[in-house]
Amino acid sequence: MRLFPICLLLSAIKGRKKRFDEGDKMKIGRRVFLYLLAAGAAAGLYRGRHKLGVFFRGAEKTAGPRTAEDPFVRGGKSLISVVEGRDLKAMVREAVSLIGGFRRLDLKGKAVLVKPNVVAGRENPTTTNPALVGAVAQLLYEEGASRVYVGDMSALIRGATYKNMERTGILKAATDAGAETVCFEDYGWVRVNIPAGRYLQEVDVSEWIFRVDRIVNLPVIKTHSYAGYSICLKNFVGATHFSQRPYLVDRDHWPDVVAELNLAYRPDLNIVDGTKIMVEGGPWEGKTEETNLVMASGDRIACDVVGLGIIRSFGLWKRLDSGLWQQEQVRRAVELGLGARRKEEMELFTASLEANPQFYAMMEKVNTYL
Repeated sequence: MRLFPICLLLSAIKGRKKRFDEGDKMKIGRRVFLYLLAAGAAAGLYRGRHKLGVFFRGAEKTAGPRTAEDPFVRGGKSLISVVEGRDLKAMVREAVSLIGGFRRLDLKGKAVLVKPNVVAGRENPTTTNPALVGAVAQLLYEEGASRVYVGDMSALIRGATYKNMERTGILKAATDAGAETVCFEDYGWVRVNIPAGRYLQEVDVSEWIFRVDRIVNLPVIKTHSYAGYSICLKNFVGATHFSQRPYLVDRDHWPDVVAELNLAYRPDLNIVDGTKIMVEGGPWEGKTEETNLVMASGDRIACDVVGLGIIRSFGLWKRLDSGLWQQEQVRRAVELGLGARRKEEMELFTASLEANPQFYAMMEKVNTYL
């Protein structure tokens, strides 16, 4: 019974090997999307709380990009911190303190959305460490947040987000911390115009991006065979409508599309999970390393570049040999003015709560890559 949808999917992918002009690429992308939809529906991939209607329900509202000034800047430089240790809550607090503290977010009485990576039902580092999700939620409440929501939408053929939150432990961690989980496919969409885009000029994003007062981006550091890597910029893809995923917009410029999607919003704070990272392969599985660190910054590019430096320090992801700032996501994000443009526009702070010399040695190496 399930061979038919799989054949549909393989047929669609095979058909994509032919070269098309820019207009045809968009059309063939939508066609593949419908093939995937039919295949997934027939295979029963969208059971549970994953509503099949999300594929046919577009945006009902329009809005301008959700942007605001980065509060974690000093002297024109984006502040970024990397903290190593074992106590996640203490690590996050220290990381945020090093760049100015939670007070810069004015959290008292505010509703906050925490956006982890729940791309599938696999454990960390395919997805964000659930213990870190819980620690961040607890800290947000301690800093005065009135409500904390933890939300995402899993990849197209990876099943229901709710089930993936259960499998990864993120659901329990969030709930235990007093947060409410939201699956973006269960809610509406808002169309945002992004005229600066080259590959798309509008994007439908989850209404939750506009329903809260603050957004904390909570990605994981990992390599990605198609997008090059997945850290802060790539994590926003989970808040965009399936029909505008990079591989459906223009598969030949996947990283550029990732960067352009980020024109629709700016998170108020990025807290990056580096407890265990992926240094080769990805996004579903690959070579992993335990680095026991977290990063914090208001600047997505700064976080991505430092995260890439940490990946490069292990010497396995050869795509980084050309340089961190030459990575396609980073290069396009710089062109779009989404953050720091060079090392000189960043101020990096490091700390080890365990006084670990290996951590400082690694960060010295990372600093030479920036």
